[in-house]
Amino acid sequence: MQSNFNRRKFINTLSMAGAGLAIGAPHIASARAGNAKPALLGGTKTFPPAFPGWPVYGQPEEKGLMDVLKSKKWGRLDGNVMPAFESAYAKQLGAKHCLGVSSGTSALYTMLGALDIGPGDEVIIPVYTFIATYNVVVLNYALPVFVDTDIESFQVDAGKIEAAITAQTKIIMPVHIGGSPANIDMIMEIADRKKIPVIEDACQAHLAEWRGKKVGTYGLAGGFSFQSSKNLNCAEGGAIVTNDASFAKTCYSFHNQGQGGQRAAYNPGVGTRGTNMRLTEFQGSILLAQMTRLVEQSKRRTENADYLSKLLNDIPGITPAKLYEGTTASAYHLYMFRYNKEHFAGLSRAKFLEALSAEGIPCSGGYGMINKDSYVTGLAKNKHYLKIYGEKTMQEWLARNQCPQNDILSTEQAIWFFQNMLLGSKTDMDQIAAAIRKIQKNAAALGKG
Repeated sequence: MQSNFNRRKFINTLSMAGAGLAIGAPHIASARAGNAKPALLGGTKTFPPAFPGWPVYGQPEEKGLMDVLKSKKWGRLDGNVMPAFESAYAKQLGAKHCLGVSSGTSALYTMLGALDIGPGDEVIIPVYTFIATYNVVVLNYALPVFVDTDIESFQVDAGKIEAAITAQTKIIMPVHIGGSPANIDMIMEIADRKKIPVIEDACQAHLAEWRGKKVGTYGLAGGFSFQSSKNLNCAEGGAIVTNDASFAKTCYSFHNQGQGGQRAAYNPGVGTRGTNMRLTEFQGSILLAQMTRLVEQSKRRTENADYLSKLLNDIPGITPAKLYEGTTASAYHLYMFRYNKEHFAGLSRAKFLEALSAEGIPCSGGYGMINKDSYVTGLAKNKHYLKIYGEKTMQEWLARNQCPQNDILSTEQAIWFFQNMLLGSKTDMDQIAAAIRKIQKNAAALGKG
């Protein structure tokens, strides 16, 4: 899948920050920025400095890594750091069990493996998501069934899930896109009534809450990612959280080659399939150190996101993503909003993104129409899928996966900012709004440029 912007490449271009956060100082006043010539047309940038770098690190990370190095116990099978992280993360999320794994993708793959998903099964997923959500289904030779997007929230349209359920549906796997909760009440009501387990893809949603309870703890289990762009980060890593002891044991066995583990609760192994998805002690030490900053960073993101939303709501044609009524906290891994070119003299989204970047504001058009990407549609001609499902079923699968609201969102409206940008100051948020106002005032000229 090719998206309009590769988040990982973006993160890699940021300067490596030390323990402190760079706080943007006041620059050009909003009024002056609005009257100035756009940078894309030769004017001065609205935001000359860099936003806070990512990741943030310091002495806790250095000490943790050296302690593991000197212990000579680098893997989870003979160390004690990973169990310490798992215990701490489970407590922070209010879950009974946590299992660290090698990535967010590994978390999802392990959970599907623990549920013995395979050929002939269907898994319901959102169409507006990172490709990993699709990949873990296909790796099990199951059919991923896409559900259209609620264009106002960027989340899966929970009202369309039930129509996608068939006798072959084995899992509903919503994604909390950008760190904001999907409509959990509606999803769980459908799942409970249909007796289908829910696996929450919470890979972007560290500390997000629905009605005061952390996401990832509503369904049978939830998966998190600790990839380098994530709010909780150890370069590559992930975790599974669940309140089901039996499921936790099966997940442990699957991620450990079908075998048991150190703790009595996980020994012996269970199931008939498994692989190696273990996380190392080094990564566990970084995660424990990163957790010492997580709550304060989450608070800073929320304060800045709330302030930025107030500013952007006053700009015609700019609409921040809706948070559902049950949302008591968003992780704001992404700050998402919709762009309406009619309020910008018809300026295309692509040109708006180019102009905003030129003002010193990093931005992205977000995910694309993965249901129409050749990487995904090619599944209909995959020899293994044709052998399992037949050509008629695969052609019907293509027809089922039409998502018209997502087509509009992903090609015309969606725009992202990134979590590190929300770690700055209110002045930084002012400059974002000032840059957008400048572009709006000069939209006609930019359209001719």
